Amino acid sequence: MTPDGIAGRTALVTGAAQGIGAAVATALASRGAIVALTDSDGEAAHRLAVTLDGSRAYRLDVTDCAAVERVFTAAEADLGPVDICVPVAGILRPAYLLETTDTDWRATFDVNTTGVFHVLRCAGRRMADRGRGSIVTVSSNAAGIPRLGMAAYAAAKAATTLLTKCLGLELADRGLRCNVVAPGSTDTAMQRALWTGPDDATGVIAGSLATYRTGIPLGRLVEPADIANAVVFLASDQARHITMHDLYVDGGATLRA
Repeated sequence: MTPDGIAGRTALVTGAAQGIGAAVATALASRGAIVALTDSDGEAAHRLAVTLDGSRAYRLDVTDCAAVERVFTAAEADLGPVDICVPVAGILRPAYLLETTDTDWRATFDVNTTGVFHVLRCAGRRMADRGRGSIVTVSSNAAGIPRLGMAAYAAAKAATTLLTKCLGLELADRGLRCNVVAPGSTDTAMQRALWTGPDDATGVIAGSLATYRTGIPLGRLVEPADIANAVVFLASDQARHITMHDLYVDGGATLRA
């Protein structure tokens, strides 16, 4: 195993019970990290944690600021100081802006932005006191390009991206790095929930003139492992001089607009 500063470190991942979060937790553990898997579905997080040596699961609602503090305290008591933090937890409630309800707007921002804020602040304070740490926020390529029916999601992810970059600037003199990975359409339960027929994946790859959406030049959906690999790189010492970066992993779908 190539030394990369991950082995032996404690990593905390939110939204770790499934999809991208599960892939990230698994990838970090495979590189020797001790992983705290957190998710609102504590039982599902536990089922994965028991397959990863030395890892533990914690139920966490990221919208609850006090709960975030409690889980960080518990994880550090159980596993050691958190040196790698990966906020992944997010929700998607698609709707055109004029049809978006107040409830869906608040829920989207509560999880995708305020929840990430809670995690960034908690992790950042602890890492700053120790003078080390790496934060990699999983955002979305929707943060960088308009999408029909995704106004609330795109706005929340754009805010989260800038939150992470601002934290990276604030903490750079403490030796901390804060980066963003922006996935494109990824083969997860969240993506599949948008589909209505057997050919929907093909449609996503091909794109749609009617919805002003480019296809995916590389010709396939992103897999959770693709995102996990990008997160591991940015969290590692191999990226030790990279901070405030926004890495798009979308097969070229946004043409890096």
